[in-house]
Amino acid sequence: MTVNGAVAVLGTRASASDTVALDGRAVALRPQAATRVLVYHKPVGELVTRRDPQGRPTVFSRLPPGRWVAVGRLDINSSGLLLFTDSGELANRLMHPRYEIEREYAVRVQGRLRPEDIEKLRRGVPLADGQAAFSSIEERDARDEGSANRWYRVCLNEGRNREVRRMFDAVGARVSRLLRVRYGGVELPRDLEPGGWRELPRATVERLFGN
Repeated sequence: MTVNGAVAVLGTRASASDTVALDGRAVALRPQAATRVLVYHKPVGELVTRRDPQGRPTVFSRLPPGRWVAVGRLDINSSGLLLFTDSGELANRLMHPRYEIEREYAVRVQGRLRPEDIEKLRRGVPLADGQAAFSSIEERDARDEGSANRWYRVCLNEGRNREVRRMFDAVGARVSRLLRVRYGGVELPRDLEPGGWRELPRATVERLFGN
């Protein structure tokens, strides 16, 4: 095989504009379809599954036609940013633990965490599936002293099942609301209503491959 007249070796790349020949005969290359990524604002009450035996609503029922793969999950009581892609390669890259892609959450907790609880969550708490720690945790709206709830912003570099809730449970705190606001370099748009989706521009998708 040759590419633009030169013998191809392992690793040689060719685009649709290149001249490729096999045994002297030209080979037409089909251009590869561009990878698509959707940003979806998951509302509370939807499942991240294609079908539910109990007939509960699922996130896939709102998406446009396509072979969409969910990048991670959010439980039925959580809301916020979900990414969907038609590329299994990209989905695996965004979810694989070795890439340590950061997820950010806004968490409402009943009561207020003690300083020692915050320190435990930073250092790591034991869970059934191993130790877990937030890469960062900070209180928001601390001036509202009369409120029975407190909001915290937390970041994780992994995505185990119900991990954020279980971490707060480990220090005796009950999560009353959980919203994912960022996945890697993609933020939940402020003007995207729950149940709505938006397609990422191609330049942004290409940057995701570089994570």
